Amino acid sequence: MTKKAGPAQSQARAVVTTGAVDAGDGWVGRARLLAAEWAPAAARVLLGLVLAWFGYHELIAPQLWTGYVPGISATSTLAIILVLVHGWVLLMLAVAITAGVALRLAAAVAALLLVQIVITLTVTGGLTDLTLRDVGVFGLAVCLTGSTRQRAVLTR
Repeated sequence: MTKKAGPAQSQARAVVTTGAVDAGDGWVGRARLLAAEWAPAAARVLLGLVLAWFGYHELIAPQLWTGYVPGISATSTLAIILVLVHGWVLLMLAVAITAGVALRLAAAVAALLLVQIVITLTVTGGLTDLTLRDVGVFGLAVCLTGSTRQRAVLTR
């Protein structure tokens, strides 16, 4: 005997539907819904980890990064200072993006910083695997810049 869905069951199904993602029946539908809701948060955490990793390494060993500063001698004090500032900016962006504080602004600043990195790497070394890696990280930052719905963010 097949039972028709009543109004309460129809409403329940509407609740688990978000945007274009229909949860459907079963575990596959729940997995789709879970992925749709939490993928932006996962992207945020992963971008934060990448930015924190490079920021940390620029802070603990700036002399290894001074060769990437364009137009300044790699052995100069100014190059070391610029790398240290860059490292702090990366760390602050990592914290803001991971925590979801001013997320779209932090992601936009990260995207601009990554454009600078990609341009510098392309001009100094050509199109390499490092450059393409940073293009991918730039794409992630751009996606987060346009993201309007996020889970696990700090709000007022």
